[in-house]
Amino acid sequence: MALRRADPSATVAAVLDPRQELFRRLWEPLAVAALNTGAEEGSATLFWRMLAQTLGRGGAACRPLLPRVGLSESFVEPALARLRAKGAEIRFGARLRALTFGPDRISDLVFEAVSIALDHADGVILAVPAAIAARLVPRLVVPDRHSPIVNAHFRCTPPAGAPFFVGVIGGAAEWIFRKRGVLSVTVSAADRFVERAAPELRDLFWRDVAVAYRLPAHPVPPARIVKERRATFLASPEQLKRRPQQKTAWRNLLLAGDYVDTGLPATIEGAIRSGFAAAGLATDCRPQAFYRTGASAGRGPAHLTTEIEQERHRALP
Repeated sequence: MALRRADPSATVAAVLDPRQELFRRLWEPLAVAALNTGAEEGSATLFWRMLAQTLGRGGAACRPLLPRVGLSESFVEPALARLRAKGAEIRFGARLRALTFGPDRISDLVFEAVSIALDHADGVILAVPAAIAARLVPRLVVPDRHSPIVNAHFRCTPPAGAPFFVGVIGGAAEWIFRKRGVLSVTVSAADRFVERAAPELRDLFWRDVAVAYRLPAHPVPPARIVKERRATFLASPEQLKRRPQQKTAWRNLLLAGDYVDTGLPATIEGAIRSGFAAAGLATDCRPQAFYRTGASAGRGPAHLTTEIEQERHRALP
C-alpha cells in the first residue's frame, strides 16, 4: 500500500524500509530484476505497477514462462511465419536512414539503398531503440540514461532434477537459469561488474552457481561473459518523464518499443504491450498498409509473467 500511494518522484528505497529483512530478501531483488535499476534510484510507482500485475493478481499471474528451446523459437520464428502467411514482405539488412516529414504526416522511408514513398492511406510503426528513434524523429524526447546487465553462460550439465532457476541473496550472481547444457547467470543494474575483466567475473559467478546447484567449485567450466552496457533505460522517476507516448505529431507515425510509456519497465512484456497497443491504434486508423520498421526486443532483466493474452484482447477488441 505504501508503494501504491507513493509520490511519482519517490524511489523504492524511499518508500520501503531498507533496514527490514523483507526488503533485502524480497523487495530489493524483485525491484532490481524488474527495473534493472537499484532500489535507491528505481521508481516506486513503476515497481508498484509491476507488483500489481504479478503478486497482486495471485499465483496464476506469477508463473514463470520458460522457452522449450529458446526465445527465437518461441517468439521470433512464429511471428515471422505468421507475417509471411499474411503476405507481409520482410527485409533484413535494410537500415532506415531517415524519414521524410510533412506538416502532419511522413511521406517517405529512406533506406540505405532505396526510398519508399507512402500513400496517404499508409502508416508506419517505428519499432527501433530509443536513441535511434530520437535521431529519426524531430524533437522526440526519450530516456537518455541507461543501466547495464551482465550475463555469464557456463557450459555444463546440471544435476538431474535441478531447478529451472534460482534467485541468489547475498552473492555476486542474482539469478541463475538452467538451459540445455548451460547454466546462465543474470545480474541486473550491474554497474559494479561491468568494468571488471571477464576471467574475474567467470570465477566470481561460478562460485555462486556451484553452491546453488551443488556442483564442484573447480575446475570452472567453459564460460562466456556478455556485458550489455545500455541494456535498458534507467527506471528512475526522472527518466520515466522522458518516455514518449505511442502517438506522434504525425498522424501516420506510431512508436513501439520497451521505452515508450507502456506502464511497465523495459522488459519483454513492455515491448509486447507496446506492439499490441500500436497494432490496435493502427487498426483504428484503418490504413491500407502499415510499415513496421526495425525491432525492439525489450531485453528485460527479469521476464516477469504478465497476462499477455488478456492484453491482446484489450488492445485488439
